[in-house]
Amino acid sequence: MRILLTGRNGQVGWELQGALAPLGEVTALGRAELDLRDAGRIRDAVRTAKPDVVVNAAAYTAVDKAEAERDLAFAVNAVAPGILAEEAKRAGALLVHYSTDYVFDGTKGSPYTEADPTCPINVYGESKLAGEKAIQRSDCRFLILRTSWVYGPRGSNFMLTMLRLARERPELRVVDDQIGAPTSSLAIARATAQLLRPGAGGLYHLSAAGVVTWCGFARAILARAGIATPVRAIRTEDYPTPARRPRNSRLDCSRLRKDFDVALAPWEDQLSEVTLGAP
Repeated sequence: MRILLTGRNGQVGWELQGALAPLGEVTALGRAELDLRDAGRIRDAVRTAKPDVVVNAAAYTAVDKAEAERDLAFAVNAVAPGILAEEAKRAGALLVHYSTDYVFDGTKGSPYTEADPTCPINVYGESKLAGEKAIQRSDCRFLILRTSWVYGPRGSNFMLTMLRLARERPELRVVDDQIGAPTSSLAIARATAQLLRPGAGGLYHLSAAGVVTWCGFARAILARAGIATPVRAIRTEDYPTPARRPRNSRLDCSRLRKDFDVALAPWEDQLSEVTLGAP
């Protein structure tokens, strides 16, 4: 199997290099080799690699900055996936693409299913939803995986931010009225490798089991790292940000379990595994 991987230096892309290696020949490209704002380079990369599978782990993920950088967010998260989809169809390849819980508005009182109406409330979510739609319009073979609250031992993410701030400040103030399932980049990569099988395709939710608030997640991170900095619970209104966040980011992953017998571990177990190797 020939696999073309984009975003190799990102949180998920870094883990995917190891997870996908046993499956075949992996060509892994980072931003330096493939600028997703350049349609010509995207097409050349796919046609040169001649892949059986394209795994798109590259994305614009600066949620707050996206409010002021709409064009850039859409170029990377919406336009580029559409071009990758067109090239995947031309090559007869499967396109694996990652999306987000932010395609929903967070007002539902229970976990979101794949059939629920989308309604993003920030530019980042809008751009990711546009990417989903561009892929679906292309009529390529695709596997879109929506995940949530992604973190890992590298890159820019909530876990690393909490570990840094806890060493710099006497107290942390963290939002306690937004709920979701923190999902590790390693778990996502492993699940992706499991899903690369004949017949795989469609739109699925892929996140950790369980639920927690950002405040609860922060406390768990510091506890596992042996850091005693107190974490005070605050409301969303007490921590205004340029981009609005969904209050409910829970994803119902039962369809993935039913169709492929793939389910991620509880968020607590994933965190224990990741923080063992955290700085």
